[in-house]
Amino acid sequence: MRSLSVAATGMMAQQLNVEVISNNIANMTTTGYKRRRAEFQDLLYQSQRRIGSASSSEGTVVPAGVQLGLGVKTAAVYPVHDQGDFVNTENGFDLAVQGQGYFVVELPNGDLAYTRSGSFQLSPDGLIVTADGYTVSPGITVPKDAIDVSINQQGLVTAKIAGQAQQQQLGQLELATFVNEAGLEAIGSNLLQETDASGPALVGPPGTEGLGTIQQGFLESSNVNPVQEITALIAAQRAYDMNSKVISASDEMMATVTQLR
Repeated sequence: MRSLSVAATGMMAQQLNVEVISNNIANMTTTGYKRRRAEFQDLLYQSQRRIGSASSSEGTVVPAGVQLGLGVKTAAVYPVHDQGDFVNTENGFDLAVQGQGYFVVELPNGDLAYTRSGSFQLSPDGLIVTADGYTVSPGITVPKDAIDVSINQQGLVTAKIAGQAQQQQLGQLELATFVNEAGLEAIGSNLLQETDASGPALVGPPGTEGLGTIQQGFLESSNVNPVQEITALIAAQRAYDMNSKVISASDEMMATVTQLR
């Protein structure tokens, strides 16, 4: 009976759906996290009576035919890039991107990664780094005698140095954007990497060429909506339960057939 295998694909699909939802809920408080959504597609169809086939020698054709579906498959699990709420931290090295763009991070192996999480700190050498110690491009060093560090909306980093009247410019932060943000590969630790699907990174100063601006002293919270996730979880549970009932019904039908005398 096809219904057994069809319902099995439905149960596996809803199991994956619940796994995606659980990851969203687990990252409700992860800075810069973008919720993910599972997308499904129907599988191939078996034609028992082909659509458009000849139904008589007079040239009449079958208008609808008989096609039986073979179940469901996972097409994609893609991120939803809605802007998260801003949280005021009053920390000078906490940065949030208002609009499009990602901070550029240099990994220890020399590769570049991208993140929306602007929870930055200073290394022992004064470099602006991530929580894991990775350098934030283009590698801006804050002097040890800096009294106050300011970062404007265009990413210009300046500092007031002890004994100097004027602010000293330290560097210019960069943001990157992509033609297809959904094509970025998540590698954990709030980091994403470029792929062939995402297209090359378009890097520039904040506030130019469609890039967002930087807000100092703020962090972008996760865009996970707990009400939406719980609602989706209930729907996935019910769909899983219905598919399991189809398997039970198919099993009872097969048992009935085997008991015929």
